[in-house]
Amino acid sequence: MTSTSNQTILSATTARLKRELMELVMSPPSSSNCDSSSQPELSAFPASESDILFWKAVIVGPKGTVFEGLEFNLDIKFPVDYPHKAPTVKFTTPCYHPNVDTKGNICLDILKEKWTPSYDIRAVLLSLQSLLNDPNNDSPLNEEAAGLWSNKSEFKKKLLAHYNSKADTSDKLIKM
Repeated sequence: MTSTSNQTILSATTARLKRELMELVMSPPSSSNCDSSSQPELSAFPASESDILFWKAVIVGPKGTVFEGLEFNLDIKFPVDYPHKAPTVKFTTPCYHPNVDTKGNICLDILKEKWTPSYDIRAVLLSLQSLLNDPNNDSPLNEEAAGLWSNKSEFKKKLLAHYNSKADTSDKLIKM
């Protein structure tokens, strides 16, 4: 590709990401996971003003699940030719889950072979929230977590121990 075509692609990607950011900021939180006094269930913003292709995101574990109330930070790296290629999304908060490895890598089909340009960052974050309580145990990245999944009380103990032992900040400690 020429420099001019790279600039054109980057301009289109930048415009798309700015639109997605505005839609994400303007969209109301889901009533199923939030009430007016709680924080949004998900958020994402560019990490800096100088790089629209690198974002920080937060998802909150859905109510009624073993992940309820846990806040997970993510890094999102968009390729220059986004949305034609999927972003790379990685947990930076420890996430004990069948489809997340110890380095935060995620096994989710819409971030790989099932990606389409119709997906946006909100759809990705909502899919990750859904994945928290609906793992694909047939294709685990964390076999131990997959094996414990059917025993929710033991899974939650392991989840909280993992989350708390490596938490980003001391104020994230959750009591069992």
